[in-house]
Amino acid sequence: MSNWSVEVENLARRFGDFVAVDDISFRVREGQIFGFLGPNGAGKSTTIRMLAGILPPTSGAGRVAGFDIISERRNIKHVIGYMSQKFSLYEDLTVRENLDFFGGIYGADSFDWAVEVCRLESVIDTACSSLSVGLRQRVALASAVVHRPRIVFLDEPTAGVDPASRRSFWDLIYELAHSNVTVFVSTHYMDEAEHCDWLALIDQGKIVASAPPAELRRQFFHAHLLELSCESIFLWIDELERRPEIEEVAMYGNKLHLTVKTTDEAERAIRQVGEQMGLQVISLREITPSLEDIFVSVMTRQR
Repeated sequence: MSNWSVEVENLARRFGDFVAVDDISFRVREGQIFGFLGPNGAGKSTTIRMLAGILPPTSGAGRVAGFDIISERRNIKHVIGYMSQKFSLYEDLTVRENLDFFGGIYGADSFDWAVEVCRLESVIDTACSSLSVGLRQRVALASAVVHRPRIVFLDEPTAGVDPASRRSFWDLIYELAHSNVTVFVSTHYMDEAEHCDWLALIDQGKIVASAPPAELRRQFFHAHLLELSCESIFLWIDELERRPEIEEVAMYGNKLHLTVKTTDEAERAIRQVGEQMGLQVISLREITPSLEDIFVSVMTRQR
C-alpha cells in the first residue's frame, strides 16, 4: 500500500486561454501537514478543487487516498474533508444541529470525535450566529471532519481571522495530524507556513520550490540578509538596486531587507549610498531569513 495520501503528476487546468494551474507535480505523505503557499490567484484553490473531485483537470493525473481524481471522483468525496474559503454554516442552527446536518450528508454515525478535536463542547448548543469568527471557523472545521476523513483539504482556512484565533486554529490542525489525518492546507500567511512539515511554493500556476521549511532555507538562500532601517525609505530603493554589492532589495514594513553575498562590502556600499543622498542609516544588521524572505527571493528569481 502506498505511503502517499496525494500524488499529482503534470496536473493542469485552463479556463479558456487562462492557465490557472500549469503542469504541476508533487506528493503528500500520509499524516503530513502539507502547506500550499502562494499569493492570491496563484492556483492554490483551483488545485484543491481538482484534488477534491469538484473540478476536472484539463490534463495530467492525480490520486487522492489511492483514488484517481478523474475516474474515481465519487470515491474521493467519501474519504476527504474539504473546507473552502467560503464554507458557510447555517447560522440559525446550533453547533449540534450543524454537525448533525453535515454528518448526515457524509453518513457519519456520530460527531463526538469532531467535537472533541475542535474543542466545541462548551458551545455545542449555541446558535452559530452568536459565535465569534474564530469559533465559527472551528465549527466549520468540525463540519468538514465530522466523518473522520483520511485527508482534509483546508483552503485558506484562517483568511480574515484575527491572529489569536489563527494560532488556536493551528492547534486544531496539529490535533488532526496527531490523529493520523493528512492535512493539506493552502495559505498566504508566512507564519502559518512555518508550522508545516512540507511546503510547496506556487506562483502563477507553477510550483517553484518544494521542501520542508528548513530545507527551503538551505536550498534557496545561500547569501546573507541585512535589515536596513533608514529615513526616506523609498529614496533608497533605486540607488541600492544599482549597486553591484546588493543582489536583491525588498520592503518589509518600514524597513528594507537586502540580500548580499559579502556583508562587509555591502555595509560599506549602503553607508556610501546614504552619504551621497544625505540620508541617515538608523540601523543596519544581519538577520536570519524568514520564509517570507525565501518566498520573495524565489519569486524574484522566477520572474
